[in-house]
Amino acid sequence: MKLRATYNQIWMLFIVVVATSCSVKKFIPKDENLYTGAEIVTTLEEDAEDVNIGGLNAELNTLLRPEPNSKILGMRLGLYYYYKAQRENPGFINKWLNKKIGEEPVYFSDVNPQRVEELILNRMDNRGFFYGQAVSEIDSTEKFAHVQYKVEVPQPYTVETFELEKDSLPIYDELQDLVADTRIDQGDRFDLQLMKFERERIDKALKQRGYYNFNPDFLIFEADTNRYDNKKFDLYLRLKKNVPSRSVIPYAIDSITVHPNYTIDSDTLSTVTDTVNGIYFVQREEFFKPEKLEPYILIEEGQKYDSQTARLTSNRLSSIGSYKFVNIRFNEKDTVANANGNGLLDADIFLSPRTKRSIRAELKAVSKSNGFAGPGLGLSYNNHNFLKGGETFSLSGNFSYETQISGGSDSGLSSIAGGLKADLIIPRLVPFSPSRFKYAVPKTKISLGGDILKRSKLYTLTSVNASFGYTWKANKYVFHELNPISLNYVNLADTTAEFDSILNKNPFLRQSFEQQFIAGMNYSFTYNELVDEDKSLPFFFSTNLDVAGNTLDLATGDSKTVFGLEYAQYAKLDVDFRQYFRWGREQALIARVYAGWGIPYGNSSTLPFVKQFFSGGPYSVRAFKIRSLGPGIFTSENTESTSFFDQSGNLKLEGNLEYRFPIVSYLKGAVFADAGNIWLTSQPEISDDEPQSSVDFNQELFTKGKFGKNWTKELGIGVGFGLRVDIQSFVIRLDLASPVQVPYLPEGERTRTPFFGGGDNNLVWNFAIGYPF
Repeated sequence: MKLRATYNQIWMLFIVVVATSCSVKKFIPKDENLYTGAEIVTTLEEDAEDVNIGGLNAELNTLLRPEPNSKILGMRLGLYYYYKAQRENPGFINKWLNKKIGEEPVYFSDVNPQRVEELILNRMDNRGFFYGQAVSEIDSTEKFAHVQYKVEVPQPYTVETFELEKDSLPIYDELQDLVADTRIDQGDRFDLQLMKFERERIDKALKQRGYYNFNPDFLIFEADTNRYDNKKFDLYLRLKKNVPSRSVIPYAIDSITVHPNYTIDSDTLSTVTDTVNGIYFVQREEFFKPEKLEPYILIEEGQKYDSQTARLTSNRLSSIGSYKFVNIRFNEKDTVANANGNGLLDADIFLSPRTKRSIRAELKAVSKSNGFAGPGLGLSYNNHNFLKGGETFSLSGNFSYETQISGGSDSGLSSIAGGLKADLIIPRLVPFSPSRFKYAVPKTKISLGGDILKRSKLYTLTSVNASFGYTWKANKYVFHELNPISLNYVNLADTTAEFDSILNKNPFLRQSFEQQFIAGMNYSFTYNELVDEDKSLPFFFSTNLDVAGNTLDLATGDSKTVFGLEYAQYAKLDVDFRQYFRWGREQALIARVYAGWGIPYGNSSTLPFVKQFFSGGPYSVRAFKIRSLGPGIFTSENTESTSFFDQSGNLKLEGNLEYRFPIVSYLKGAVFADAGNIWLTSQPEISDDEPQSSVDFNQELFTKGKFGKNWTKELGIGVGFGLRVDIQSFVIRLDLASPVQVPYLPEGERTRTPFFGGGDNNLVWNFAIGYPF
């Protein structure tokens, strides 16, 4: 107790010394008082009832001007270092601190209490609290000044009736229909902001009904209190006087002209014009086939002008991928109502193509957490209007060489990898007829690719994959991808005696390589609010469903092969939840939960190796090397270069928490915590002729890797911090992490102090491109 008392006294003395040394009082000029802020004291008048005084007070506090100098633990450090930097010889430290956190002083002479009183009264009037009072009182001491605003809040005025003042103009029929859906109800407090919202709502609806020239400022609200003596009023809505006649009539589309190959210096006099369904297509030479472009246009001749239809048409044309700019202009052809009561508009759609062909080359230097490093080369070719119908054709190839740079038994290992992939994206449904999806047109994607991986002392792995499917955006946040045909052929060849021994020892692994043919379908759904930068709490959700072998199982009956190849049969599902908490300047806290489960059945007793889950690495639990966790508490006794073959599973659980913050310019920082692992949920059957060593290994793997009720004790947990260079969404990331819980250690020895706990692999560096999630 005596020691604690001494400690507290030292701590208090330290605070007093720091606070005294950082005092700004001595720097304040003689003829000035430092402004220390203001407060609002709100009281209700006697007749005021049921007023949300807390909400009103919070709103009024936003009107206080100016902001006083900030304080940290009672000290005005920003102001202090500003003053220190103004001295004749401020010193490097004071100048640097002033540049980083310095604040110019806010003096009472900068404050205008009368102006703040006016703002408070005006805001109260706008919220229905008419005839309130606001009085300022100044509390001034030597060198400091504080303001208190005493506000008396009266009973607010409330709506008794709300109706439209009708006139003979046809637009009043539309207004009457729209007012029926108003958010202004009897008993609502007078609220100028709500009335502005109501005007904008009606204006938006009118523009979807043909009123091209309407403006929300043409509407005016009038309040009448003559019928009441208890602070109630009747609210009326009408058009202002002298509204232009061209603004109160609806407009219809008289003609539509599309310029599929528009540039600023286009010669519109010498052009070729095609007509498809009444739409004119003007282009000097055929850049985009008119019959392919017409289905994207929702605007129709004779249709009333609709701002929503125009916006959706622009979205659809932009989503093709062939255009960098889409501009829709409406020109008034006749501003006098015709026999149908409509004015007339001509619609011109100008489409500026992006560069049709592009070639890109990338030279890469790769360093992995498993000790492999080496150069890589990537080449890609893109054609953004391949068949003059907005089709995008891309051809990409990659080659890389990696070698094990660490010493010991793994020295000299190397791998060579190469691949070629072709994609054809067609901006419409194939083979179905064009569908008028409102937000964006679905795209058909056809892919064909092949890869080869040769690892010295182990094996050569070749694969061929093909898919046919569709992608589409349902709205701003929702994205779907469906591949009804997904084929994958994997061939394991040139295996060495070392790798054969791994397979012979591990029947679970051997069976996952035996099924070389995967045929099925997959679907993914993504809900992503991150596209909305104004959201402070955006949410991200993604799920993927992969089902294989069912169609082949029905077609082949009792046969377990197709084209002489054993095919896989399984179902696999994963979900990814992320919640982002944004505040301040580029600060965010992200919470993520991931879960995945694959179930082999029918023709399979294990998932194919390429479909299994792995844990650890720069995009997983960063305190453990890539693919080094699990399953469960199992750990491989092989060398680092081959151990990950044993460490896979069909169930994965993972959670992450990361705080991101800016440091300076493009340099960002982060602190994080990760937890996760993989497990097995079923034990594959092995034949009776398996050697006893394989049976024992298989039993050990399943016993240690089985998912059970104590799974939380089997999580790999780690913490760390990192630096990121973020240049226009291109991110280079370096993270340093350390384990808190190591699942494969004996129970009772699994927890350790991160960074200082000792043991093997206590510090793990992760170098990667892009954010982990």
